[in-house]
Amino acid sequence: MTKAELKEFLDEKVALYNHPNFIESDPIQIPHQFSLKEDIEIAGFLAATIAWGNRKMIINNAKRMMDLMGNSPYDFVMSHQEHHLDNLETFVHRTFNGTDFKTFVVGLNHIYTNHNGLENAFYNHNEASILNLQTNIHLFKKKFFECTNFERSKKHLSDPLQGSAAKRINMFLRWMVRRDNNGVDLGIWKKIPMSALSCPLDVHSGNVARKLGLLTRKQNDFKAVVELDNELRKLDKNDPVKYDFALFGLGVFEGF
Repeated sequence: MTKAELKEFLDEKVALYNHPNFIESDPIQIPHQFSLKEDIEIAGFLAATIAWGNRKMIINNAKRMMDLMGNSPYDFVMSHQEHHLDNLETFVHRTFNGTDFKTFVVGLNHIYTNHNGLENAFYNHNEASILNLQTNIHLFKKKFFECTNFERSKKHLSDPLQGSAAKRINMFLRWMVRRDNNGVDLGIWKKIPMSALSCPLDVHSGNVARKLGLLTRKQNDFKAVVELDNELRKLDKNDPVKYDFALFGLGVFEGF
C-alpha cells in the first residue's frame, strides 16, 4: 500500500479506537477517576508503572493502589506518615511489590517537594532537549531516585538511554500531554509539545508496525522507538502518537 493509503487506513483506525469506549477496558480509566491535576498525574503515573501483563489485572491492581492511598493520591503522597507506608506492604503486581510501592510514594513526594511536580520534572527548560523527550525521561529517573537507595525499585522505571523502549513511561506521557476532542487522553500538561511524544512500543504495536512496513528493527528497544517515531512523524508531525491507538487496536482487538 502507498504512503497515502497507509495514512488513510491508520487514520480510520485512530478514529475507531480513539473513542471514550476505549477507556472502559484500558488502565487510562484510573486517572480519569480524578479531577485534581496532581491526583490525575499521580494516578496515571502509578497505573502506567504497573501496566504490563493482563489488562484486567492491571486495572484491578491500579484500583487497589488508589484504595490503599485513600483514593486521594496527592494528599497521601504529600501527607503520609511512616505507618501509612506500612499499609502498602501487602500490595503486589507481578514483580512490583509493597516495597516498590513505598519507594515510589517516597520518590513522588521528592518530585513534588523538590522538583515542582511531575510535569516540571519531565520538562527540560533547554528547548533542544524538549524535542528529545527520551533524554528527559532519563533525567527524570535520576531525579526520582535521588532520595532513595532501594536499588531493586529502579528496574520499574525504564531508561531509554540504556536501550529501553520505555513503553510505560511513553504511554503515561501520551496520557498527560496528548489532547484532542475525543476525551481519551487527558492532555493536562501544556509545557511538552505533542510533537515530541514517542509511541509506547510493545509487542502488539511492534508486530503491527512491522507488518505495515513502519518498522524493520526486530527488537522492541529504544532504536526501534526512534525508527517508528520517524515514520509516524511523516504521517502526522504534530500528533504522531495518535497512531498508537491504531497500532494497539489492530494488534489487540483485531489480531492484525
